[in-house]
Amino acid sequence: MNVARRGKPKIKPPRKHGTTFNAEKTWAELANNIREIQNHDASNLSFEENYRFAYNMVLHKEGKMLYDGVKKLVAEHLDTLAKDRVIPVFPTGGQDDPMQRSQEADIFLKALRGVWDDHISNMVKLGQILKYMDRVHTKSEKVPEICEAGLHLFLKHVIRPPIQQHIVGAILNQVRFERDGHSINRSPVKGCVDVLLSLDVEPSVTVYKRELEPAFLRESETFYQAEGAKLLETCDAPEFLRRVEARFESEDSRTHHYLARQTAAPLRQILKDNLLTAHLATVISLPNSGLDNMVDTDKTDSLARLYRLFIMVPTGLPTLKRSLKESVARRGRQINRASSGAEGVDAEIDVVGDEGDRKGKGKARPVANAAAQRLALALKWVEDVLELRDKFVAVWQSAFDKDREVESALNEAFQEFIDSNERSPEYISLFIDDNLKKGLKGKTDAEVEAVLDKTIVVFRFLTDKDIFERYYKGHLAKRLLHGRSVSDDAERGMLAKLKVECGFQFTQKLEGMFHDIKLSGDTMQAYNAHLAKTTAPEINLSVIVMTSTFWPMSISASPCTFTPEMARTCKSFEQFYLSRHSGRRLTWQPSLGNADVRAAFNAATVELNVSTFSLVILLQFQCLDEDAVLTYSELQKATSIEDRELQRNLQSLACAKYKILKKHPPGRDVDKDDSFSFNAAFTSPLRKLKISTISSKVESGEERKETRDRVDEERRYQTEACIVRIMKDRKHMTHNDLINEVTRQLAGRFHPDPFNIKRRIEGLIEKEYLERCEDRKSYNYCA
Repeated sequence: MNVARRGKPKIKPPRKHGTTFNAEKTWAELANNIREIQNHDASNLSFEENYRFAYNMVLHKEGKMLYDGVKKLVAEHLDTLAKDRVIPVFPTGGQDDPMQRSQEADIFLKALRGVWDDHISNMVKLGQILKYMDRVHTKSEKVPEICEAGLHLFLKHVIRPPIQQHIVGAILNQVRFERDGHSINRSPVKGCVDVLLSLDVEPSVTVYKRELEPAFLRESETFYQAEGAKLLETCDAPEFLRRVEARFESEDSRTHHYLARQTAAPLRQILKDNLLTAHLATVISLPNSGLDNMVDTDKTDSLARLYRLFIMVPTGLPTLKRSLKESVARRGRQINRASSGAEGVDAEIDVVGDEGDRKGKGKARPVANAAAQRLALALKWVEDVLELRDKFVAVWQSAFDKDREVESALNEAFQEFIDSNERSPEYISLFIDDNLKKGLKGKTDAEVEAVLDKTIVVFRFLTDKDIFERYYKGHLAKRLLHGRSVSDDAERGMLAKLKVECGFQFTQKLEGMFHDIKLSGDTMQAYNAHLAKTTAPEINLSVIVMTSTFWPMSISASPCTFTPEMARTCKSFEQFYLSRHSGRRLTWQPSLGNADVRAAFNAATVELNVSTFSLVILLQFQCLDEDAVLTYSELQKATSIEDRELQRNLQSLACAKYKILKKHPPGRDVDKDDSFSFNAAFTSPLRKLKISTISSKVESGEERKETRDRVDEERRYQTEACIVRIMKDRKHMTHNDLINEVTRQLAGRFHPDPFNIKRRIEGLIEKEYLERCEDRKSYNYCA
């Protein structure tokens, strides 16, 4: 039986449904729909249908046709927009009216931004439809996605000549119009700037960076060159600074609101170069409105603005410091010239008569007035320096933000002009002396303390602190000896301030003077207790025993022959003191003492407070008749007082307000041919009178020369001691190192001259404290 063989079964492909894909027809429909989207008439279109058209074209390998076709449609649409909406509103540029030009620029920029917004809106919609093309075709063909291609097309078809030049010109016109003080609509400008920032002509280089920013900076450079010259010509310094600061603020606002922040730095540099750097020195020194005027009129706001602007540029702070130093130096020279009036007064400063009463009409009053004038000039110098210092400190704190460099410049300026006045150490000491005396009216302890604190600030500027120490020591000695200190606490407080500034060595002798006063009080208590057990002398005695190394008095006393009663009283104390302190020697200093004596006049008995010399003179008339006369030579022979002191004391007794003696012939000055008699007819409503006081005084030229010589001598000793101290510690040093170390250690007292240090080294080599090494450049200690 034959069986028929079957063949293999075949699987047939599924029957295709629908129409066959046609790329041209699909693109024609999609292109028509894209035109509708560009014309904003897409309300009846199906997103799914258009997406399917694009999807099918890419799926059927027609991506290039789709990509190129879309780009062509976009380019055509951009050309149409530029032709219909941008080119017709080009600014004419021929109008003379700035307002008209601004309005034309505003319209043009709005039109351009409108075209950009239209284009971006269309590209976003097309990007949604062509997502599959961007995901597949553009990646494989390595071409930009359609939105990025749209930016390139906008740059090519819209941001092109002449539209590009009009864009830059319109933006610059609006900036210029706003800089001239008018208001503009910033929104269109910002919109177009954003367009230029969104378009890249090269990698990381935008149209804004290549086209607009260079033109804007060139325009700004030209504008602010002219603006700087105009402001300098038409404004005073405060107004110049105000307008310049306003320009900085307006340009910051401009770059923040409608320009790119990347433009802020170069634009700010243009302002600095043309408004500040070019005019710093001129503005700060403008007559009647510059730095000096602002300081004089307390224009704190203008000074603060000046500081804020000047620190913006590298040369600003040095210019400010230089001008401040010049201002302080100029004012300092004026203060020094005002105080130099004391040079022309040759009269003695010793005030004749009661210091508390300036209404006397004695013939010696012109001398006192001249002296008071010299002292007043000295005190006013310090007051003026303190006032000037307070003014500039207030400016530094309120206007200059407590800048340390400015503070350093001010300190240098004050130090220079204070050191330029050779009398400054003496004046400062006199000022402190005046504030520490008893009987000051109108000042509380707190006010005196505040003034002394300020004085210490001025004291810091002194280079020659050792000269100040000599004057201060003399003034302190007189306050202590005559009991004229405002308080012991105030004196010790001042010493504490000086110790903080200069160290223990500076105040060691001054503290020794206080110690002597305390010991003298204890000694007098013991002496009075001793007198209570023995026969007391006829005269009550109060003694201050001064250690010769502490006090600024000469060891050799001024010559004076005491009366027998005074001699016995002094002998009594000497015996008591030397019995308690063996090996010591007492030297009486009558020029520093004073005495209370009762004088019997015809009308009444009056208690007089006189100097020790005046007491000796008065006692010469004690046993004489009322009309007895003693000549000048007889008084000098009897008292042994030197001429200068004798004349001064006779003048205080016979020529001042209270004429205890009569001078024959009458006159203001005492001559060696004069004679004197006791004025028994003297009357006074007071029962206690102070005839003569020893006041602080401004030194005469000879006295100043003598002080200088003593200071120079002390400096020689101090320099030698410093050299020996250093070499004893180091054993070996080079010449330059030794000079530097000596200068450093002595700087707290004075500024030593290297030449003088070298001379002291030579002297020590001669004395065999040092020896010069073979290299001739170093020394060994050999003492």
